[in-house]
Amino acid sequence: MKKDFKKLRHEYGMAELNKSDINSNPFTQFRIWLEQAIKMELPDANAMTLATVSADNKPSARILLLKDYNEKGFCFFTNYNSRKGTDIEGNPYGSLVFFWPELERQIRIEGKIEKLEPELSDEYFFDRPVGSRTAAAVSPQSNEIENRNALIQMVETFKKKNGDEFTRPDFWGGYRLIPDLFEFWQGRESRLNDRIEYNLKNKEWKIRRLAP
Repeated sequence: MKKDFKKLRHEYGMAELNKSDINSNPFTQFRIWLEQAIKMELPDANAMTLATVSADNKPSARILLLKDYNEKGFCFFTNYNSRKGTDIEGNPYGSLVFFWPELERQIRIEGKIEKLEPELSDEYFFDRPVGSRTAAAVSPQSNEIENRNALIQMVETFKKKNGDEFTRPDFWGGYRLIPDLFEFWQGRESRLNDRIEYNLKNKEWKIRRLAP
């Protein structure tokens, strides 16, 4: 029997979000929420959606893992020749969304995207397990392959030739999203959700409440 999706709903009400209670620095407020999600041992608490738009205005989105952040920005790693990499090359802006349903919270972050410094990409690459490094070096990400067996054969061929010691490929590395906007969202009763926005204006974060 087909489910009536119109009737699927969850009533929020765990917490509230007020301008008087938040930190004036959005990076600090992000850290507070992320640490709460990690403390609760939520699965993949650092998972985020990255949305990009191609040079010809076609959007795409995917789930990634946040690997580092500071007041310079939010870092993730990928194949530069992937669809996301191609999008960023032609239109270097994006949006991140963190969603923690167990906390009835989400954070949206917008900004310009730049490549990480090569030494930072090297540092993270060599911190990965050898299997993950091999996959990064072998996979022609976002390109068509014949089947999974073909991919496994590519891995085996690479391992026989290179073993466990090889450099980071030039086509793989990190990006940094440099925020100019944050929105913190807290679910509330009757969909009267709390939304607090930080907008960077003249190097200062302007804070305002948005209607749900």
